[in-house]
Amino acid sequence: MNGYTSSQRVLVVYESMFGATRQIAEAIATGMGDAVAARVVAIGDLGETGVDDDIVIVGAPTHAHGLSRPESRTEAARWALHDRQHLHLEPASGGGIREWLKSQPTWIIRHAAFDTRADMPRIFTGSAAVAIDRRLTKLGSRAIDEPHSFLVDKSSQLLPNEADDARAWGASLAARLGTRV
Repeated sequence: MNGYTSSQRVLVVYESMFGATRQIAEAIATGMGDAVAARVVAIGDLGETGVDDDIVIVGAPTHAHGLSRPESRTEAARWALHDRQHLHLEPASGGGIREWLKSQPTWIIRHAAFDTRADMPRIFTGSAAVAIDRRLTKLGSRAIDEPHSFLVDKSSQLLPNEADDARAWGASLAARLGTRV
């Protein structure tokens, strides 16, 4: 959904390098259905929006066991230059989720966090979602669900059924909003 049409307003804000995290953000919003008014915004396009949202769902790719840094984003851009990788870099402006969280968005009252990460045990990959959840909780926000990871293959493409899982998670989050967690 684009824009707000219901009393429950949800902002899904994401950082994406090769498109997988954007696809998950869009699937989460779609899964929320008409129960809430969900809008999806790339972190570079966020600006000053969001102060009136009932919940903010924040997502990012996992880089080096956590949130991306300027150096890891530069490295991702280098990977996209290699033709055999078949990677296409998402348009970006400004910093990522890490930098945004450092700006201390204290207007976030309730949140959920997700990431995309390699299809390996979390002990080896880390989780950007866990880092997002910790930082937002430290700022006084309350999580409505555990951090959630969606998996990508070695080519940074979503594994089969991950978008379906994201839609289901979005529906679950919408149901939780209906009960005012």
